[in-house]
Amino acid sequence: MTNPIDATFDETESQKRKDILEGARAVFRAEGFDGASMGKIAAAAKVSKGTLYVYFDSKEALFRELVIADRKDAAERIFRIEPAEAADFVEALTELGIRFTSSMLSRDHIALIRMVMGASEKFPEVGQEFFRTGPSYGISRLADCLRQQVEAGQLQIDDDLELAAAHFLNLCQGNLAKQALFGIRDVPTPEEIRRTVESAVRIFMRAYGKTA
Repeated sequence: MTNPIDATFDETESQKRKDILEGARAVFRAEGFDGASMGKIAAAAKVSKGTLYVYFDSKEALFRELVIADRKDAAERIFRIEPAEAADFVEALTELGIRFTSSMLSRDHIALIRMVMGASEKFPEVGQEFFRTGPSYGISRLADCLRQQVEAGQLQIDDDLELAAAHFLNLCQGNLAKQALFGIRDVPTPEEIRRTVESAVRIFMRAYGKTA
């Protein structure tokens, strides 16, 4: 039987960790990786610097944890095709592509990519972790979805499933991602995202759609 005192302690510790991550997110976004400090993060999280170091022994460790939490949460939300959706796979794939592209091109995510790229020169493990928990994890999740559709007879993929997944995700972003990343334009409209994704789905289905 769980001790109520232990349960309360665990909840308090979990909330404190969440508060630290939220404080870190705000500071990293405002100051960038180089400009952020453990002192600023502690102040934003409303904890002492000593308490912060109990949870994370360095700024790099905290940033890594933040990246992992954000990317895995995004992947869980984006890379799924529910059984009810699978009846109309083209529509389901379109909606998945829109979820993915909208998330990738949000201001917060563009800011995170720039921050990771800047930090990776000094701390390559940060970039490696971002890639592992972000792009690589997303491709793997989508490949699992595609495998289910191959087994259901919706797709015919003779290539590597992860390669096919990467093809689709790259097509969904089109030229919009580079334009946003380099500051050529602001976040694209939902209509622009849908148009780009629908084009990606048509190309993908021509390549991998099951023919009679």
